Amino acid sequence: MSKPIAPEKRTPKCAQCQKKPVSPEYRPFCSKRCADIDLGQWLKGGYAIPGAPAELEENPRDTSPSGDITDDD
Repeated sequence: MSKPIAPEKRTPKCAQCQKKPVSPEYRPFCSKRCADIDLGQWLKGGYAIPGAPAELEENPRDTSPSGDITDDD
């Protein structure tokens, strides 16, 4: 059975490429490139959890019964 490694002796790997050690400047990534790749995934919706489409209201800002905005002055 192997012994656990002390936390101060562990070298975490990059969250994106899993190859290089983490850079303190770009933690949890090894470089700006890996950080930018991850950001691109977020912006494109690559990390979205699939699910049923949400039902949209036709006119969510329309609060008057007839849909007209009137001035009561």
